[in-house]
Amino acid sequence: MKNDVKLFEQNKIRSIYDEEKDVWYFSVVDVMVILLEKDYQTARKYWNKLAERLRNEGAEQSVTNCHQLKLESADGKKYLTTVADAETMLRIVQSVPSPKAEPIKQWLAKVGYERMKETIDPAISINRARENWQKLGHSEKWIQQRMMGQETRNKLTDYWKEHNITKDEEYAILTKIIHQEWSGLSVKEHKQLKGLKSQNLRDHMSEAELIFTALAELSTRQVAENTSATGMKENKKAAKIGGNISKRAREDFEERTGQKVVTDENYLPTKKKQKSINKSKDCE
Repeated sequence: MKNDVKLFEQNKIRSIYDEEKDVWYFSVVDVMVILLEKDYQTARKYWNKLAERLRNEGAEQSVTNCHQLKLESADGKKYLTTVADAETMLRIVQSVPSPKAEPIKQWLAKVGYERMKETIDPAISINRARENWQKLGHSEKWIQQRMMGQETRNKLTDYWKEHNITKDEEYAILTKIIHQEWSGLSVKEHKQLKGLKSQNLRDHMSEAELIFTALAELSTRQVAENTSATGMKENKKAAKIGGNISKRAREDFEERTGQKVVTDENYLPTKKKQKSINKSKDCE
């Protein structure tokens, strides 16, 4: 998950990107603040009443399609916050009488249109990712490896999707099993080693870490396909076997080269680099 803040007429709308689903979610209360032109607490109470009214009126889908995800609050801490994707948010906005409703809908439609363009022409999304990686200081060789690893990851998640793995937490559990097996660390421990917080771990992996991650996920898919693994129980077994294949390869690599694969290296920007990135963003 990647946290971000998007602007609507200088108003902040907290958002979070689900990398597995490739979907942006937006804070419902932040949008309510804009629609009502009120403070946060008033907007939160209004949303609670609106959600109850929508359920009573049979428009429950607009409410049930919302999720509870952790977003950073004004005090710098992260709390579970109600979020919705652009489509669900559009339906919610339609239920709020406000002069800001139409501008918000146009803004959400624009967000959806940009995502649609990326779906029709994946090169747009790829080029954007490439630019972001370049800003972090990655080499073209690293970027190529990262993209190849993502393709391997996508093929695995496609298999899971077709074999009764549908919930977000199921994807997360299987991913954690694979990572723990090949690296000897949990995803959380690996991020802590690199000094990461909300950043994407893979964007801060070394070339070797990317290669062994891809090997683990490729092996998992091959094992799953060979055994026709279906559902969580069977895919957990495949994940453990696939991760272990990469673990044995990692251990052999480390023994023969004398080099550790799992490293504390990261691509966190220095103050100088961060200023350059912020300046570049201001120009976008």
